[in-house]
Amino acid sequence: MTSLQQQINQLKLQVRQLVTQHVKLQKETSRLQLELDKKEKQLAAKDLQLSQLQPHADAVRLEAGLLHDDEKKELTKRIDAYIKEIDQCLALLNQ
Repeated sequence: MTSLQQQINQLKLQVRQLVTQHVKLQKETSRLQLELDKKEKQLAAKDLQLSQLQPHADAVRLEAGLLHDDEKKELTKRIDAYIKEIDQCLALLNQ
């Protein structure tokens, strides 16, 4: 009977340890999720900042003559897209 009781006590101890470890891991998961959310917000802010600065960087590179032919074509496409979007906005305003 004592062997059975010892096994039960050992199982109880293991279950308590597992529950403690589970709680600890849940807290760590929550902390990591909060950190991930914070980093994702920071990344989104940096992406926005980069997208806002990209036209300025392109203009500087264009003025300095640092653009390759492929980059010039890409810049021309973007400028054309901006002009098309502006034309659409103007058309909507004139309606």
